[in-house]
Amino acid sequence: MKQMLLALSPTPKQSFENFVVGQNIEVIHTLKQIISHKLPIQFIYLWGNEGSGKSHLAHIASDHGFVIHDDVHLLDDSGQIELFNTYNRCKESHQNMLVSGLYSPLQMKLRDDLATRLAWGVTYEVIALSDEEKKLALLRHADERGIKLNADIIDYCLRYLKRDMPNLFSILEDLDKWSLSYKRPITLPLLKEIIAANKI
Repeated sequence: MKQMLLALSPTPKQSFENFVVGQNIEVIHTLKQIISHKLPIQFIYLWGNEGSGKSHLAHIASDHGFVIHDDVHLLDDSGQIELFNTYNRCKESHQNMLVSGLYSPLQMKLRDDLATRLAWGVTYEVIALSDEEKKLALLRHADERGIKLNADIIDYCLRYLKRDMPNLFSILEDLDKWSLSYKRPITLPLLKEIIAANKI
């Protein structure tokens, strides 16, 4: 079991259709309105915990021509200056831009000029999914890949493993690979073998 085979089915493209909205109805509505040019907003800033869905939404925006900048909370002085200049270029060229970070602009001790730029558009907290919403997301992801998944597997993942969605999706995809590779159904014992082999 040391050699993992390549996935035999493609990972579904990140889209509005496979984003579980949860408490983020207004965020999704606004982003859709901006993309469809029904809302004259050029800049959008998203913040929230790791695994809350910011990267998923950034990917969607990127597909629609937005300039994307993730993890603004990690920027040093030179990085902040570069982002400030990027904002100015986007404004002059009427280019949409989406920026994301762990915290709201006022909580990151950014340069005043950059904090001002972040306030030019709209700012939303992306709220992480509840356990029930995570179950829905995993079941939907499994369905898109043609994976038969029992509820006990999801319950185990949420109880014992790292609970952010990227990690949970990765485990689900590993289950799919191992199941196809060894011609075994997806079961809890198979999941435990993957955990033991990969030290998840």
